[in-house]
Amino acid sequence: MKSFLKYTLASIVGFLITSIIVLILFFAIIGSIVSSSKDKTTTVKDNSILKITLKDGVFDRVSDNPFENFNFSAMKAETKIGLNDILKELNKAAKDQQIKGIYLQLDALPVGMATVEEIRNALIEFKKTSKKFIIAYSDYYTQKSYYLASVADKIYLNPQGLVEWKGMGGEVMFYTDALKKIGVEPVIIRHGKFKSAVEPFMLTKMSEANKEQTMTYIGSIWKNVVDGISQKRGVSPENLNLLADSMKVQNANDALNYKLIDGLKYYDEIIDELRKLSSTKEKDDLEFITLNEYKNAPKIDVDKKLSKNKIAIIYGSGEINMGDGSIKEIGSDGLSEAIRDARTDSTVKAIVLRVNSPGGSALASEVIWREVVLAKKAKPVIVSMGDVAASGGYYISCPADRIFASKNTITGSIGVFGLMFNAEELMGKIGISTDEVHTNSHANIGSMYKKMTEEEKAVIQKGVEDIYGVFIGHVAEGRNKTTSEIDSIGQGRVWSGTNALEIGLIDEFGGLTEALNYAVKKANLNDYRIVEYPKQKEFFEEIMGEISGKVETQILEKNLGLTYKYYYRLNKILESNGKTQARMPFDVEIH
Repeated sequence: MKSFLKYTLASIVGFLITSIIVLILFFAIIGSIVSSSKDKTTTVKDNSILKITLKDGVFDRVSDNPFENFNFSAMKAETKIGLNDILKELNKAAKDQQIKGIYLQLDALPVGMATVEEIRNALIEFKKTSKKFIIAYSDYYTQKSYYLASVADKIYLNPQGLVEWKGMGGEVMFYTDALKKIGVEPVIIRHGKFKSAVEPFMLTKMSEANKEQTMTYIGSIWKNVVDGISQKRGVSPENLNLLADSMKVQNANDALNYKLIDGLKYYDEIIDELRKLSSTKEKDDLEFITLNEYKNAPKIDVDKKLSKNKIAIIYGSGEINMGDGSIKEIGSDGLSEAIRDARTDSTVKAIVLRVNSPGGSALASEVIWREVVLAKKAKPVIVSMGDVAASGGYYISCPADRIFASKNTITGSIGVFGLMFNAEELMGKIGISTDEVHTNSHANIGSMYKKMTEEEKAVIQKGVEDIYGVFIGHVAEGRNKTTSEIDSIGQGRVWSGTNALEIGLIDEFGGLTEALNYAVKKANLNDYRIVEYPKQKEFFEEIMGEISGKVETQILEKNLGLTYKYYYRLNKILESNGKTQARMPFDVEIH
């Protein structure tokens, strides 16, 4: 017995010592990642070319946390970049004498259309102010990447490549028949004939109202894309639409013949052209510098005097839920605290609220809305909408002094819904039964194991109607309109930025740069500096939770592939069981 205890104790001690050593090594590795990602200065060499690919996507702002930018399944760091960084670096590159021009190497872009529009406008401004070259090249242009490439001085394509040109469409996945087969009944409470976020659970195809709204905003975005390309390429909108309808752009030669591109070249020929444009000697290698590398280069024409005046840019990205949130999800507590901090800081003279959200919890949206209202009473509050600022995203935007959006922003969706599930039949099919006790008649309202009564549905419906009334009341107050006017353009209907300007839901076209410039003007500032909220978390704060969540997500993404997005969206809907949602039908895929 003594020997058993001795060996058991030795095993436990050995395990603990090994665990401690592994933990120390783990933190040492992480420490090296952190130290290598900070305080690293990039030297920009003569005749450098800024290389832009965007293949890893673009976020409004990226996290300082290395775990957010580390792929645990591949065990390597990923090069993510924020839109805020891109806009700053393009402005810096325009003034940098070491940067001779920009090389766009574009394939598929995992980026929203409004973000593409902001980057495109920044590239146009780069050309205008610097007179430097922009060259675009790809083996295959998607419509999105071609739209971005259309600002270039020259657009080149691999001789065996292709320019995708077919028009835009949208797809919705429906779960109604699948739920019937397994014996699950969705209980849907909504207000607004256009509030189509629940349609996948009650229909097998899009309603006419949903088709109408989807065709309206997709058609508007397509028109903006066609008009933008037409202006830069000198091909009429009519001809561009004809090419899409007739599917005449079938290969690289077609793209050249119809003037969508300027030439067919292989990569080595592009290198030769870039060498000439950058005045690089034939025997020397080109000096490419990526956006992430250039981000660590010294600033240009830095004013050594640090202004006391601040403009706060507050980022609200992702779905809206209760709690602290994260860099990818808006939490009512986290974002409210950020707005409150900016409001109470006397050195912050104006606030730019960057909203990129399809909505979410109606209650969480109300909590944030209140903080925006209070901030507006203290100082100018300007909203900059990203790819999407709809439903709850619009809810938190509507009190602002001025709202900026891209023509391609998806917004509106002023409506609410509740979604619950009755799995009583499913439980019976698999041999599971339930019993209950309760002190009052409706103590178990919303239970997924029993059918909801008409009386209970009526109570929940009234709750949804009340929240909708509050929603349109907030919008009416913020936009200086009547509730009847807002109701007529509400009902859950989704609009493009172009439509939204026409009906008064936004004030002006523009991105983060334009919103910032307006905030400076509104605050009457001659000098200022930018501060960003919410403050990034300390590296070791909630470190283990961050790791486990990140690893779990990456494993699911790897195993499910392209279908992960459907799993994610369905899971979010299921998580909202019984909670009133101000959410847009974000499971529409535009391609």
